[in-house]
Amino acid sequence: MMAEHGAPCDGWEATYCMNGGTCYKIASMDTLSCVCNDNYKGSRCEQFQLLLRSSEAEQAGLIAALVIVALFILMVLAVIIFFTHRMLKARNQSRQSQQAYWKIQPRV
Repeated sequence: MMAEHGAPCDGWEATYCMNGGTCYKIASMDTLSCVCNDNYKGSRCEQFQLLLRSSEAEQAGLIAALVIVALFILMVLAVIIFFTHRMLKARNQSRQSQQAYWKIQPRV
């Protein structure tokens, strides 16, 4: 594969690119450039990157995001139900204690 802007490197310059990348000279800038193989990137092909080959990867990410959001909503609902139940229970106990206070006790 020939770069549009340069000629292939020769001699020691050919080892400039790492991990099997192809070296090219850019004559106008007097510098070297690399065309990297699959799974590598960087100015000298020094960084390994995992490419997702599955077309379902986006769908899996979307499903994971939806599951996380659903769990968060369920957790919020559980907290709301817990505090509502606790408030209603306290209100009922308060009413019962008020009724007991005003209730006339029979003489023994």
